[in-house]
Amino acid sequence: MQRKFHIRKGDSVMVIAGDYKGQQGKVLEVLPEKNKAFVEGINMISKHTKPDAKNTQGGIVKKEAPVHLSNLMLIDNQAKPSRIGRKTDEKSGKLVRYSKKSGEVIK
Repeated sequence: MQRKFHIRKGDSVMVIAGDYKGQQGKVLEVLPEKNKAFVEGINMISKHTKPDAKNTQGGIVKKEAPVHLSNLMLIDNQAKPSRIGRKTDEKSGKLVRYSKKSGEVIK
């Protein structure tokens, strides 16, 4: 069964807890089985890589590590962090996400 999350790939989010608290970024990938997400520029780690066909030099590569979804808050259309709710759309009858702060539907 597929779980519904308040955050999806491509959303703009703000970190609300941890070392990167207050910083914003775009969600690159969501890991539903671990309740985590990769956010652009957040939770950077140094990964040591061996030389291979793509990277003949090898060395240390900076990349994002996953952040738990409970530490992320979606930024709505007015560039403010907001809690998210779900309701059925009157026109299409589908379940849509909406900002509880402004009441607007999130695309």
